Amino acid sequence: MKWSKLLFLFAFLILVHSGFCQDSLRNKRLKPMIVAGAVTYSLSLVALNQLWYADFEREPFHFFNDNSEWKQMDKLGHFYSAFHISKISQRGLQWSGLENNKSAFWGTMVSVLVMTPIEIFDGFSAEYGASTGDLIANSIGGLLFFSQYRLWQEVRVHPKYSFNRTDFPDLRPEVLGSNLSEELLKDYNAHHYWLSIDLSKFNDKVPKWLNIAIGYGATNLVFANDDQNSAQGFDSRRRYFLALDFDLNNYKSKSKVINTLIYLVNMTKIPSPTLEFSKNKFKFHPFYY
Repeated sequence: MKWSKLLFLFAFLILVHSGFCQDSLRNKRLKPMIVAGAVTYSLSLVALNQLWYADFEREPFHFFNDNSEWKQMDKLGHFYSAFHISKISQRGLQWSGLENNKSAFWGTMVSVLVMTPIEIFDGFSAEYGASTGDLIANSIGGLLFFSQYRLWQEVRVHPKYSFNRTDFPDLRPEVLGSNLSEELLKDYNAHHYWLSIDLSKFNDKVPKWLNIAIGYGATNLVFANDDQNSAQGFDSRRRYFLALDFDLNNYKSKSKVINTLIYLVNMTKIPSPTLEFSKNKFKFHPFYY
C-alpha cells in the first residue's frame, strides 16, 4: 500500500471525528482517543506492511478464492475478530461520551477499517490474494454486533473461541504451528467457535450466568483442501456442538483491571458438558472446551 493511501486513512479517521461527534465536542475524552487511535492505526498498517509483506513480490491487485479451504475455519476467525473489534471500539467510544447508537455504528466501522486493509495488502501480494470470503466474514461479524445493539441496545449472542490442543501440528509444523503460540493461530483442528446465547435476556427466570452455546469445529485438517487430505489418508470432517456456557458480563468490579480480565475470559468458551455431532453420530463429553 502506498504512503498516500496511509495518509488518506489517517485523514479519514480525523474527518470521522468531526462528522460523528458534534454532540460530544465538549467531552475531553473523545478527541484525544480519536487522534491517538488514528495515529496507532496508521503506524500499525506501516508496521504490518514492513513486517509481513515487504519480503513478498508485489503484483497487480487480484483475488484468490480460498472459500473451500480448511472447512471455513479461517472464515470464522475473521467473523470472530470483526465482532470483538466492533464491540471493544463501541465501548471505547461510549466511554468517551458518544451516545449509544452512534458508538455502535462507528465501533462497527472501526472493525471495517482494521480488517479491510489486510485484504488489500493480500491483494497486492504474489504470495496471497484478496479473499471475498474473508471480506464477507468480516462484514457478518460487524453486522452481528451492530444489529444486536440496534435491536436490544446490548449484546445477547456472544461469539466465543476455545482451543483444544491436537497432535496434527507434528505432521506439518510449518503450516499448523511449531509451538503453542503458533498453534493458537494456525491449527484449525484445535479451534472451536461458538455462539453463546444469553438466555436470561430472553427469559428473566433463567439465572444470569447461564448460557447455551452452539459450536463449530473441524478435524483431520492437515492440508487446506478435502482432496489433499483424502489423498494422504485424512478424513477431514466438520464437528457441531451444543453446550452449557457461563456468562460473566453481569459481574463488575471496581477495578478496571479485573473488569478487563473478565471481558477477556468471557471472549472464550468455558469448559462444560457438551454434546457433539459428527459423522452422523452423537457423542457426549462430560467436560469439553
